[in-house]
Amino acid sequence: MNTTYLIIAVAVGLLLGLSLTFLLKIISKAKYSSAEREAGKVIDGAKKDAEKIIKEATLEAKDIAYQSKSEIEKELKERRNELSQLDKRLRNKEENIERKTDNLEKREREMTKRERDFTNKENGLTNKEKFLDETIEKQKEMLENISNMSAEQAMSELLKRVEEESRFEAAKLLKQIEEETKELSQKKAREIISNAIQRYASDYVADVTVSNVSLPSDEMKGRIIGREGRNIRSLEAATGVDFIVDDTPEVVTLSAFDPVRREIARVALERLIADGRIHPTRVEEVVGKVKKEINMTIREEGEKAVFDLGLSGFNSDLIRLIGRLKYRTSYGQNILQHSREVAYLAGIMAGELGVNEKLAKRAGLLHDIGKAVDHEVEGPHHEIGANIAKKHGENAKVINAIAVHHGDGEPTCIESALVAAADALSAARPGVRKESMENYIKRLQKLEEMANSVSGVDKSYAIQAGREVRILVKPEEVSDDTSALISADIAKKIESELSYPGQIKVTVIRESRFVEYAK
Repeated sequence: MNTTYLIIAVAVGLLLGLSLTFLLKIISKAKYSSAEREAGKVIDGAKKDAEKIIKEATLEAKDIAYQSKSEIEKELKERRNELSQLDKRLRNKEENIERKTDNLEKREREMTKRERDFTNKENGLTNKEKFLDETIEKQKEMLENISNMSAEQAMSELLKRVEEESRFEAAKLLKQIEEETKELSQKKAREIISNAIQRYASDYVADVTVSNVSLPSDEMKGRIIGREGRNIRSLEAATGVDFIVDDTPEVVTLSAFDPVRREIARVALERLIADGRIHPTRVEEVVGKVKKEINMTIREEGEKAVFDLGLSGFNSDLIRLIGRLKYRTSYGQNILQHSREVAYLAGIMAGELGVNEKLAKRAGLLHDIGKAVDHEVEGPHHEIGANIAKKHGENAKVINAIAVHHGDGEPTCIESALVAAADALSAARPGVRKESMENYIKRLQKLEEMANSVSGVDKSYAIQAGREVRILVKPEEVSDDTSALISADIAKKIESELSYPGQIKVTVIRESRFVEYAK
């Protein structure tokens, strides 16, 4: 039974398998046919699309080809034009080169011809030169025989005459230039200087170096000296000044190079004499007080001078040095008063000329600052003053004005020249300066000696208290134009060799006298 069922089951299974297989074949065949139809449709669509794409591509390719052809033809046309222009320029250049070549060949022919002409002329000139040299030598020999002079002697004589003529012409030209310069500048200079002097009309007092102290009686000398000289030793130790007590009645002489110390000693001695108590302790006490007072006075005088001139920005040490000038004199003229006067004059002239008025005043006030310490530092006062100004940071123009105000160097600015002029004006006013009779006589003698030492001078006279020297020259040896050179030479010699206050006028006189006697 089971077997039967099994066989039946197997048979049914086989039948079902065969049926399924057959159905699958039928379904596969149907699908294949449908797929073939679909594929045919796809292929036909693809062919149509391909044909369309090909057609569009063909049209696009034709357009591109047409555009490329147009561009190539345009480029070819442009290239042809460029080539045509290049060809034209090349032809022009060839024509120019041909013309230049022709011109060069023509010039070369001309140069060759000229060269031949020059060669011929050179040969002719060489022959002429030889002939002239021979002729000159013959003439030179003839001249030497006639004049009894060699060529070197003749040349020396000729040079001498040329030198004399040149000096004469130079003197003539110098005189002409001086006259023209005087005509142009004298009027303006007089206006400026006269205006400056009128605007600053100050009084002056001729100071002298105080070295004597009057005593009420000769008995006071003993009290000043003290027992075994202890009082006078205390005075000298405290002040640094030598006290000279000699046979001169009722006078004690003070000797010191430092004017400030001498002033301290003078004031202290006068107070001790007035007080009557003179002993070492009192001397030290009075001298100490006087020193403080004098130092305060120095400071106040310096500040007053700066304030009166309307200046500012001075170093405190510089103000103290300005104040020290109150106790310094030169030829009897107070240096502080002189410096203030120079500052005023320089400032007024600077204002007239339109230059820096403040700078001119500053340089004028400081121009003699070296005299405040010239007894302590070696060297001329203008160099000392320039170094002091440089040390305290003054303007370069101020330093230059200080350094050259006595003519030792060239001024670098107008203010320097104005300070030198103002210094001369202040010192040259009549009566403002004094000097000893011995120095005065020596200066007069030196002036005349210097003038007489010049060749061609006959006589010389120092006049007007040594402020002018008049020189008489030999008219047969010195011309009018050479006289101008002599006056300039003597003036320079005086400036370089002589020390004097103010300025000295040099006048050269040349005159011819013709005398006949009626018999």
